[in-house]
Amino acid sequence: MAERRSGAAEGLARFSEWADGHLGLLRNLSAGMAVAGLLVLARSVRMTAKFTSALDIPVEFVEKNVKLRGKFHRVTEKGLEVEHIPISIPFITSIQRKWQSKGLLLVRLAGVELAPTGVAWLQRELKPEQMIWFQLLGREDLSLDCLVLVNKGRFLSMCLNEELLRQGLGRTARIEGLHHDSRLYWKLHKRLLRAELKALKKNKGIWKEESYSERIRDRISNNKFVQTLKQFASWLRSSIQR
Repeated sequence: MAERRSGAAEGLARFSEWADGHLGLLRNLSAGMAVAGLLVLARSVRMTAKFTSALDIPVEFVEKNVKLRGKFHRVTEKGLEVEHIPISIPFITSIQRKWQSKGLLLVRLAGVELAPTGVAWLQRELKPEQMIWFQLLGREDLSLDCLVLVNKGRFLSMCLNEELLRQGLGRTARIEGLHHDSRLYWKLHKRLLRAELKALKKNKGIWKEESYSERIRDRISNNKFVQTLKQFASWLRSSIQR
């Protein structure tokens, strides 16, 4: 038993000697671990931070097309007003809430030129306080160009950008924020074009064909002979009144 104790004491003594001799290394390791811990904490803080302005969002979030969660508030002529709901992490989130400011993000539907009927459709489709997801594609001043997703069941989601085009409630447009020659740009642009083509084939929304009677009436009104008769009738009416 005494031999075991002496062996343990000798091992502890050797470790103490090694620690004294490598004190600088231990300090560097401790500093490195502290820095790593701070980096992890900083990353967690950024992921759990509540963004109240488009300018608050880190550049790398936009460049990496990060998907954020938010609470829909209202539809405006400029886009959707959304309250960002960050990831919740115990302790960190509770501390952040104490100094978080209030504000709404302006989210635009990337690649879609909305028709007036599209704005009305969004006002009917989206409910206040409804949770949505928006994938960052670009940023211009205080506006974010995004793909917007809403849940339509437990495992289903709907992309509002595509659905609006599929219903003929808008036209495809340039996806602002993405490089025109990038792979992601053309991948998304093709998706939007396919959605628009479906509306065009089914004559939906703005692509709806006029009825036969409307086409006949337009052709008659645009006929040169008919237009000449109208001009003569108006001239005759004004001459009689004199």
